Amino acid sequence: MDLGLWGYLTILAGVSAVACAACVFVYIERLEKRVPAPLGEHVGAHKAVLAKLRKREPLTQDEYDYASELVADARSPLAYAIPATLCLAGSFYVVGCLYQLHVYGGNPSFRTFIGGLPILGSINLFAQLRRVARLNNRLRDAVIATEAGTVSVRSAQGEY
Repeated sequence: MDLGLWGYLTILAGVSAVACAACVFVYIERLEKRVPAPLGEHVGAHKAVLAKLRKREPLTQDEYDYASELVADARSPLAYAIPATLCLAGSFYVVGCLYQLHVYGGNPSFRTFIGGLPILGSINLFAQLRRVARLNNRLRDAVIATEAGTVSVRSAQGEY
């Protein structure tokens, strides 16, 4: 049986989506096993800590630990399996619809390209992960404020 281009692309997208989904499960399992940072239990802490890091404001030790956890999570290669799975699922839908149109005839409709929405969503998710991962350099040079009001500076060379 000759599947043609769309049939083989459908199979490739489906197998790739399943492989990436397995990577997502491994990543989620690792996240669930670790002990969460205490600051992560507060509503809005993620946004507030990353905003302070972007503005290069002094961080407390708890905020620094939480920010380093967030950046490490975003830098993990397995984290990128999440947007990859979304993109491949959308691609599977689009090329699967195009395969059906190729085999049974017909014209592409709006329904055929609905799979583009998860693809666009995966691009947004990928961009947000990259944006957090790029904060690694700022995290290395972060200023940590202590309880007594003194400030210690962390840099790539060490602590001053």
